[in-house]
Amino acid sequence: MTESKTATDPRPERLDLASASMTGERIARLREDFPEVFTEGKVDFDALKRSLGEWVDPGKERFGLNWPGKAACMKTIQQPSVGTLLPVRDESVDFDATQNMIIEGDNLEVLKLLQKSYHGKVKMIYIDPPYNTGNEFIYPDNFTEGLQDYLRYSGQVDGDGLKLSTNTESEGRYHSNWLNMMYPRLFLARNLLRDDGFMIVSIDDHEVHNLRSVLNDVFGEENFIANIIWQRKYTRSNDAKFFSEVHDHVNIYARDRTAASLNLQPRTSEQRAAYSNPDNHPRGPWKATPLHAKSGVNNNEFRFGNGIAWSPPPGTFRRFSDSAMARMELEDEIWFGSSGKSQPSRKSLLSEVKEGVTPITLWLHDEVGHTHEANEEVKKLLGEAVFDNPKPTRLIRRMLELTTERGGEDIVFDFFSGSGTTAHAVVKLNAEDGGDRRFILVQLPEPTEGEYPTISAITRERVRRAGKAIAMERAGKLDLDGAGPLDLGFQAYRLSTSNFKPWDGDPVTFDPAQRQGQLFGSVAEQLQFHADNLLPDRTTGDILAEILLKSGFELTVPVERLDLAGKEVFSVGDGALLVCLERSLTLAVIEAMVARDPGQIICLDAGFNGNDQLKVNAAQAIASRARSKESTIVFKVV
Repeated sequence: MTESKTATDPRPERLDLASASMTGERIARLREDFPEVFTEGKVDFDALKRSLGEWVDPGKERFGLNWPGKAACMKTIQQPSVGTLLPVRDESVDFDATQNMIIEGDNLEVLKLLQKSYHGKVKMIYIDPPYNTGNEFIYPDNFTEGLQDYLRYSGQVDGDGLKLSTNTESEGRYHSNWLNMMYPRLFLARNLLRDDGFMIVSIDDHEVHNLRSVLNDVFGEENFIANIIWQRKYTRSNDAKFFSEVHDHVNIYARDRTAASLNLQPRTSEQRAAYSNPDNHPRGPWKATPLHAKSGVNNNEFRFGNGIAWSPPPGTFRRFSDSAMARMELEDEIWFGSSGKSQPSRKSLLSEVKEGVTPITLWLHDEVGHTHEANEEVKKLLGEAVFDNPKPTRLIRRMLELTTERGGEDIVFDFFSGSGTTAHAVVKLNAEDGGDRRFILVQLPEPTEGEYPTISAITRERVRRAGKAIAMERAGKLDLDGAGPLDLGFQAYRLSTSNFKPWDGDPVTFDPAQRQGQLFGSVAEQLQFHADNLLPDRTTGDILAEILLKSGFELTVPVERLDLAGKEVFSVGDGALLVCLERSLTLAVIEAMVARDPGQIICLDAGFNGNDQLKVNAAQAIASRARSKESTIVFKVV
């Protein structure tokens, strides 16, 4: 944790290795808006209720979603992760140049670790979570949403291991189990979205009602956008007892509905074919539309200048007033047929309508694909059906077209990534519209029985092969269509323990006057263990990745290696952060880093080799430079 410092304390700060504290950040925001509800540094909840103009008796029933375990979900959310993401270069593609990431690990822990670096940066999150049908993976037995459980499950630490579990309807907490799994992940995911971002979730009929309720709880009912019906099958099953199910649901929520907007869908060739220009209208193609509707201004007759009198059909009304009708006739926007004597209609000019069309809430399989098509896509790339029920790339493409900027650099995030359809759709659309959209995928290493040992291995291989296929399609086209370079790579990461040894001693209860027995022995052992706080099997790249995460930098930020005063220094984000991981620091390298005026300098505490005077001199050199330049350089050790 960060050391408390006084104004005269010359020591550097210590880098906080825990993920962002949800509780601390929310309390800080609450303090900004409601300073009057804090008493002696704590929230007076009665005062908070009064400030909000509402009093709720503790026993009064209130409308909302509750289930066994919801309170524990909030504790899970508030518990920081002390893990890290280890780069896996041999599983990556173009590691040093790509902006894409595929992360293997428990998505709850990963979501916590991404809070500092990706808070408010993601434009669209799409997830296809377990549908809770009773035979799909929910979470490992006895999984308590903790890093140590995940490490045992994934075989990274010794133990009996954890077996995958299904969530059968015979269990008393069938729906509660599913909600306990989903709620913390959705809560943390919301923090990553931009104000104009979207959360999109696929689901079937088993949990769609509960999903809507939990999304209302997390995002606010006012930010609901749509419930899409996706026709996932094109054949029916006559074995069904009541109805043959051929659809799934796609729920869309905005981070902030007032800031978000959907793109229009491009007009199809059939829609454009409806417009023509038989009279050579100077403003281009048009199509005839009725002058009447089921509601309107009135049902009175209108007489045109050419002598034709027109009244709306019985039961309908004129859509336009007398003045509007007269203006449209004057501007040649009324069509009387090729003879000039037919019943009038309005010329709706293509130039005056929206460039695209508003999307509808029914997505048919011939427009966005179906499950058979999705299976064939995976089979074509990987040679066999290695993944059950993937989503078609055309379905994800539709979501991307509606929610991301054409040709832009939006971040797309999928933390139930499965076979990697989201990444495949991102790179395919980028190849078509010249975009630089970036993807971040997270997938648990769930074991499989086929050629690939885990689902996360399938994810990486599919994205790898999809990139190669797209590269082959584009071969020879760069000079023809002017397309720029396309990012078909990805950085692979694996969730694991921190590179730095955790301190388990309790300085609050430790009493130096009682240094005897087992208590003294355990503390002494920890002191010896932490003489060097780095794990022995970790690389410089591992340590640097953790420092980036815990300092709030994106993992794909540009990093340059420098030689300063004979030491290796990493310049992060064009010099915003300088990191020196040398085990033998000198005042010369500190001064060389300071001379570059970075925002932060981070060094290994072990690099000072216990030389407190060197540490003080380094801090003073930084403070002196900051005063002379009237700037601030944050100096931290880890």
